[in-house]
Amino acid sequence: DLSAQGTLLYLHALHGAFPQALTLRGTALLGWAPTAPRAPGLCPLPTLYCTPPEAAALPSRSAALRVQLLFALRARALRVLEARLPNELHDALAALRDGWAELARELELGTLSPQPGLPEETRGRLRALLVPDGARAAELRAECERGFEGIVRRLWPQLQVVVVGTVRGGERLYCDALRRAACEGLPLYCPWYRVAGALLGVNLWPNEPTPRFVLCPEWAFCEFLPCPAEEQEEQRTVLLGELWEGREYTLILTARPGEYRCRAGEVLRVAGFHKQCPVVEPVRRESQALSVRGESIPEEHFCRSLCRAVGMWPGARLVDYICVESTLLGASSGAGAPHYEVFVELRGLRDLSEGQRHKLDHCLQEDFPIYKSFRFKGSIGPLRLHLVGAGAFARLRDAVGCPVPMPRVLREEQLLPIIQGTVIS
Repeated sequence: DLSAQGTLLYLHALHGAFPQALTLRGTALLGWAPTAPRAPGLCPLPTLYCTPPEAAALPSRSAALRVQLLFALRARALRVLEARLPNELHDALAALRDGWAELARELELGTLSPQPGLPEETRGRLRALLVPDGARAAELRAECERGFEGIVRRLWPQLQVVVVGTVRGGERLYCDALRRAACEGLPLYCPWYRVAGALLGVNLWPNEPTPRFVLCPEWAFCEFLPCPAEEQEEQRTVLLGELWEGREYTLILTARPGEYRCRAGEVLRVAGFHKQCPVVEPVRRESQALSVRGESIPEEHFCRSLCRAVGMWPGARLVDYICVESTLLGASSGAGAPHYEVFVELRGLRDLSEGQRHKLDHCLQEDFPIYKSFRFKGSIGPLRLHLVGAGAFARLRDAVGCPVPMPRVLREEQLLPIIQGTVIS
């Protein structure tokens, strides 16, 4: 059974790095899984968790995260804080920042307030699990009044590690933000490598800042295309035993017997070997690339250029972004060449001058000569930058209602329903 094997490897790695982490009810889960209420977290061992599994299956993402946060706050002796996605932990801590006074009141009274997305019958069952705790409520008030830098370690002084289920693409922004602020001083451990819903590998090194995954041969049938492509008419795929350390490969996946063999859209780098099994680092997703004229700018490279531009805006910190290809606003945007529409959420800066807005386009031209060439010829129009309000991307995730990482590169038809729903302001 793959889930049992993966669970044992994960628990062994976690215990080896943090011997005191695995205690009864010592793990809190923050994550939304409306279609899988029976799985309380990364591993199916409910005795580890202080958060009830029913909370993860609520119909509303924001309600699920808030209820789970309340149960986590009850457990002062927490050892592991676990989130399925980094943005879920970020959004739960944002709910703490905005609503700590109400959470403290609920802790003090041992109650659970009515809220949208929390059915009354479910609220009654969850409320029966709560007991008044005035001392913990007072502690929560005192720590939140001090501010939110390092709040996670201050609220849970015995916490040893923060576990996030996956770190892909733009999710790294949230990991960086958590390390700098709320989770300051705590290691972030990403234990799993999943592609297209299939479990492919496990991270055996919880203390290392960059996730590396051992590919487990029996979990799926994997083939690899050398990358960049060799100049020959037909490329030959290689198997696990034919990989070379330091090289990059495109993943070809057959997850289970009887399933289609497909190009998974993942590029991996072989970082080494562990007992003859390849150890890989995900490099990029082929499907996440900007290409209105065939320029093919990978998502992670665009993100680097964006972060460089944000660094030129004094006081600004990037929270999240989405880049949309071509004329998102249709006729209202006027006639023009295909271009990028970039929506960014910033902290520390409310507005940008025209000069600052052009910095991102200049950074892209400096970082990608082919983009600069298209811009010079006029076949790609000027990039358009839009600021969105605080919390806009959290509301977007709630509206989309998809418990998987949200892509940062979209086509205009993919974002149009969101614009029409006024989620982004």
